[in-house]
Amino acid sequence: MDGSHWFTTMRLVVEKLILRGREVVVVRTEVSWQLGRSLNCTAKTYSTSYTLEDLDQKFMVFTDSHWKAQAQSLYPLVTHSSSDILDSFYSNCRSLFKDKKLVEYLKDSSFDAIFLDPFNACGLVLAKCFSLPSVVFRREIFCHYLEEGAQCPAPLSYVPRGLLGFSDAMTFEERLRNHIMHFKEHLFCHHFFKSALEIASEILRTPVTVYDLYSHTSI
Repeated sequence: MDGSHWFTTMRLVVEKLILRGREVVVVRTEVSWQLGRSLNCTAKTYSTSYTLEDLDQKFMVFTDSHWKAQAQSLYPLVTHSSSDILDSFYSNCRSLFKDKKLVEYLKDSSFDAIFLDPFNACGLVLAKCFSLPSVVFRREIFCHYLEEGAQCPAPLSYVPRGLLGFSDAMTFEERLRNHIMHFKEHLFCHHFFKSALEIASEILRTPVTVYDLYSHTSI
């Protein structure tokens, strides 16, 4: 998953593992902003159906509609203009599994674990497909599936939901708004993961739910 998690938490851990003599393999698309560069590790790439220019354009639409407006609602995330870039990320998973040579390599390599960003479901699909322990790196995720699927304690009076910008020391009003946001997640989040689940079910050849994917999380 190309993006900020790689530059903050995940990359630091990967660098430490490399220094300790562990072999690290980064799986990424040929079209990528920064992922996997400038590291002493093996990089495996696969092709996509879009160009870097396409990705840049979709990302600008996403930022314009959310970050600049400082949106505090889940509804815009499931609208067409913003979901385009998310559908691109999800479609990467189908492209990866079409690369039979890469899939055989991943299957035969007997990895110890897979590090992933839960924002993109493909890492979760890989972990489930190859029965690998998964280590999830997250800053925040605005849907409830990870905490509930992995059975992580996340009391709403102390753990703020995504998009709200609250701290862990919330006022009564903020706690109330936090509960309302959690309720909204149950209304809208299944729309957000619709295309991801279609791709995951196609790859795993069985109907899956978001909880099926997130419950496989090890750490």
